[in-house]
Amino acid sequence: MPIVVESLKQASYQDQQDLQKIYRDAPSWLFAPQRDDQELIETALGDGSLIAGRFNDRLLGAARLQRHQDVWHLSQLCVRKITRRRGVAERLVSEAQKMAARHDATLRLLAPAGHLEAQALAAKLQIPLDVLQSDQ
Repeated sequence: MPIVVESLKQASYQDQQDLQKIYRDAPSWLFAPQRDDQELIETALGDGSLIAGRFNDRLLGAARLQRHQDVWHLSQLCVRKITRRRGVAERLVSEAQKMAARHDATLRLLAPAGHLEAQALAAKLQIPLDVLQSDQ
């Protein structure tokens, strides 16, 4: 069964539990500009920007997809620790690219300056990386 990527507008109790597990082991810089995982989840659900990868009815990875006119920004991408290195992040990015392309937009990763993990992911997936401004 493949990983299904979906936009989350509402999260069931199980989805909330899965999202907390996904972001539990994330580095603190990943939450910027939010304070922590809970604020990130609430903000992204509230503005409809949360996308997630689901397998067997469980969320394995999530990211924030902010849609603008010509450029869509993918940020705060995280995969549950026990599921990492199995293609979940690549699937989320690939589907986000397809969603953006259907709206004639370009997908770009968005991360705080100086984080090698984000730079490495952008290079691996050949996606431009934008630096998160402190006021965003």
